[in-house]
Amino acid sequence: MTNFIQQIYEIKSKEKKALAVLIDPDQPVESVAKIAQQCEKQGVDFIFVGGSIVTVGLLSQTISEIRQNCSCPVYIFPGNEFMIDDQADGILFLSLLSGRNPEYLIGKQVVSAPVLAASNLDIVPTAYLLIDGGRETSVSYISNTKPIPSDKPDIAMATALAGKLLGMQCIYMDAGSGALHAIPAKMVNKVKQQTKLPLIIGGGIRNTETARELYKAGADVLVIGNGVEQSDSLIALISEVRNTIGKKIEV
Repeated sequence: MTNFIQQIYEIKSKEKKALAVLIDPDQPVESVAKIAQQCEKQGVDFIFVGGSIVTVGLLSQTISEIRQNCSCPVYIFPGNEFMIDDQADGILFLSLLSGRNPEYLIGKQVVSAPVLAASNLDIVPTAYLLIDGGRETSVSYISNTKPIPSDKPDIAMATALAGKLLGMQCIYMDAGSGALHAIPAKMVNKVKQQTKLPLIIGGGIRNTETARELYKAGADVLVIGNGVEQSDSLIALISEVRNTIGKKIEV
């Protein structure tokens, strides 16, 4: 199977954008199945599975349920070093570059590296940047790190650029689950222009206007999560935006 980065570039070569849905295993199996079925119906490009506090058994059960209801690639979005499961297609190997907690920069990655190296997972080296979305998130609390202020695009750009120079293959900018507002388009555009890497944007995306603005600013993949649990139509709405966005209107 084509790996994550190759899939992103293939999508870009067709002058298209991608959509991912983040599923938190900490919800009823029925809800997981329903979301997975919506993803299948709308042709979602990726499903990310993860959260800040997830047990191994729950992760495995969730991936299994997704597999039964959806054929799209499943990637683990790990909240800790134990979130590894060979049922998935791959894992975003995150390094929290926006924080200064060594455990989330490299410590937990060292612990999980031998297990991942022995697995068949597609391992995606990912520069992970937390951006202030207007409220403290589970990730910032658990990792004991501060997000980058949303009005500091230069800091986000320099941090993402450092990730590129360190060899990261993509950038994931996240305002966090339950963010009050999405990452500003100006910041997204600045990071994209300077890094040229595949750019994943998540947090606070609850309507088509925000999605369209972020795609235009340079996002290659938008991630929706919390909003999906609150609105049955969100996957369909954002999918429609994805389907109508092309290279001709990128900035």
